[in-house]
Amino acid sequence: MNEVANNKGNQKQLPRKFVRYKEGAEMYGMGLSKFQEIAKEAHATYKLNQLILVNTEILDEYLELYRE
Repeated sequence: MNEVANNKGNQKQLPRKFVRYKEGAEMYGMGLSKFQEIAKEAHATYKLNQLILVNTEILDEYLELYRE
């Protein structure tokens, strides 16, 4: 459920399920090319014409496999 709550001008955004490469790289604190590589390895990418989106839920599950 991706909703934006308005509380007297304060906006609180909940985590988004789908993000673009640039947004995801910033979100996960890594470089753009590394984020693209990991997203593809996780099979978390969706291509809609020229637009590529990354499912953050799938990516999170994939990253948990490498937890130390």
